[in-house]
Amino acid sequence: MLGDTILIIFISIATALLGEGLTWVLVYRTDKYQRLKGEVEKASKRLERQKETVSESADKVQKRKLERQEEKLKVNNRDLSMVKMKSMFASSFTFMALLGMFNSIFEGRVVAKLPFEPIPWVRGLSHRNLSGDDFTDCSFIFLYVLCTMSIRQNVQKLFGLAPSRAASKASGGFFSTPGQLSSR
Repeated sequence: MLGDTILIIFISIATALLGEGLTWVLVYRTDKYQRLKGEVEKASKRLERQKETVSESADKVQKRKLERQEEKLKVNNRDLSMVKMKSMFASSFTFMALLGMFNSIFEGRVVAKLPFEPIPWVRGLSHRNLSGDDFTDCSFIFLYVLCTMSIRQNVQKLFGLAPSRAASKASGGFFSTPGQLSSR
């Protein structure tokens, strides 16, 4: 069981490196991405400076100018996301193939023992393809997903491929509400 756990961690590291390498080849090294990234960085810093200097009692011209800057930043962020899209499709296809292969290798094998019993809606993933009623047994897919989620973020930070804080703050996020985005 320990050998399987260590093997899955190494598989997660290898697939994270493969995914980031694929993304670097298809996206990060292109001139279009570099140009858009520079524009987003510059625009987000400029917008932050303007928001600090503009007071609540600012005139309509300044507010309109600020809104135009925000709109331009949103357009650049959208273009940046479109550039990353082709890499996401290639990575998704590659990872689905690898996941299917590794899932068949580890099918029905307990690869780890959880120190807790997962909540019922997580059990379907954590106890997937395992026989028995011991829900502290962990399947390949659960451990692989957890490892990959944590390792991939760290690999991105290690190689400097993670988006900057200013750009991600200015672009909002997936879980941001429209009110949060407009109040920035």
